[in-house]
Amino acid sequence: MNRINAIILDWAGTTVDYGSSAPVNAFISAFETFGIKVSIEETRAPMGLPKRKHIEKMLENMGRSYTQEDVSKIYACFEPALFEVLTKHTDPLPGVIEATQKIREMGIAIGSTTGYTQAMMNVVVPAAKEKGYAPDCVICPDDCNGVGRPYPYMLWRNLEKLGTESIHHTLKIGDTEADMQEGKNAGCLCVGVLKGSSMLALNESKEIARQKYMKAGADYVIEDIGALPALIKSLNEKKGV
Repeated sequence: MNRINAIILDWAGTTVDYGSSAPVNAFISAFETFGIKVSIEETRAPMGLPKRKHIEKMLENMGRSYTQEDVSKIYACFEPALFEVLTKHTDPLPGVIEATQKIREMGIAIGSTTGYTQAMMNVVVPAAKEKGYAPDCVICPDDCNGVGRPYPYMLWRNLEKLGTESIHHTLKIGDTEADMQEGKNAGCLCVGVLKGSSMLALNESKEIARQKYMKAGADYVIEDIGALPALIKSLNEKKGV
């Protein structure tokens, strides 16, 4: 029986920054600088991707042609707008501190992946730690030659850092389609979180959000992060996990 002995958590929308407000507002502001009005829904749709890829996906979804120079110009406005508010959006979501404490008591390592750059995480990680949340490992696209979700490399790098024997001992938890795709591409079980998530903010009901998670590759969907320890306990009691 392969027991779960490592979990990989997303950051914004999953463990900190309820609803991923910081990047949403920064993206909207950056696009408005160039006279492009975008809705919250258009902004949230690519959430979880590396931020330049996020901009590309927004432009594609709006049917706009673009060059990498266009992306760079928007990103150059996005980054300072995000840094301006980032420290205000580092509070752990309700239940995160308690859940991760229980998970550590179960002897399970806690890693993390993100769509933020290393410079952004240099702000988020210490601020979250001061408030009680600190995973054992933090990997961002910068650590994988700039390649983030939906590719599996950040997740695999976590396993290397944590010393996890197999991907089959790992659980990936997040709040976006990109999180689920990252986990599936890596080869592990995936869990979507509803409360505080970008996925729920994009959809009219929890049931629609749940279905979207499952379509994106989720094996399980939980109400909030507080339900994670019980899920892990249940998985570890099942044969063949």
